[in-house]
Amino acid sequence: MKKFSTAGIFSKQEGEAVEATLKALYTFLGEQGLQVLLSSQAAHLLNKPATPDEDLAAQIDIAIVVGGDGTLLTAGRLLSMYQVPIVGVNLGRVGFLVDVLPANMQEQIAAILNGQYIEDERCLLKACAWRGAEQLGENIALNDVVLHARNEVRMIEFNTYIDGFFVNTQRADGLVISTPTGSTAYSLSSGGPILHTSLDATVLVPISPHTLTSRPIVIPNQSSIEIEMCSDRPVDALLSFDGHHDIPLVSGDRIKIKASPKKMRLLHPHHYDYYHILRSKLHWGTQL
Repeated sequence: MKKFSTAGIFSKQEGEAVEATLKALYTFLGEQGLQVLLSSQAAHLLNKPATPDEDLAAQIDIAIVVGGDGTLLTAGRLLSMYQVPIVGVNLGRVGFLVDVLPANMQEQIAAILNGQYIEDERCLLKACAWRGAEQLGENIALNDVVLHARNEVRMIEFNTYIDGFFVNTQRADGLVISTPTGSTAYSLSSGGPILHTSLDATVLVPISPHTLTSRPIVIPNQSSIEIEMCSDRPVDALLSFDGHHDIPLVSGDRIKIKASPKKMRLLHPHHYDYYHILRSKLHWGTQL
């Protein structure tokens, strides 16, 4: 079992709970004999030197993210490229991804450092947008790539192709292309299914489609997806990655989406139970 030697700490923005947790974590990791590097936000809160994020990711062999799912999504996109395993300490509101509670932090992280953990690999999506032969931009997403109208409440029209085969033409508010991790986020609120996070799959979920027969579709994530903005309905749109890094689109533009070759590595406490997470976060079985 590999022993961790260098830890990186990432954190959400300011707050008393965040600062207290970071101080306790920084001291604890030092006591465990680890070298500790800090992202810019964590360093600011601890008043210590920061390491640029990409340099940090290249030097550490474990990352600890203090915050909520959004904080982990941001760190995860970077760390997946370096295959650095991540532990999430939950100071957010939902916590599908960050499952170590501050009250149990030292005990659970000590066990993880000693090799007592469950490792969980998560798929990411990579998408690029094109206007003719010009590439408009590209990025990766851990939750979802979302196509949606820009600046106005109007439907957009687009053609979808999977592995080169025409699937359909849709008029809708947009389309969510989601990983299993993102199936409990925007995809779920748009009527998509929950996918177990171990699946190598992608789900396409239309947002408010203008037909009752339009339904989500789940495909292997080895498949390639291409979306073409229809030129006969000139509504400007945006392509978003986990809710950020928007790429503006116009009619005629094309989007190409496929699974990223890298996966994000999550480390959970040894008692981790995915179905317990679903029950507690989605309030299944709660008596009203």
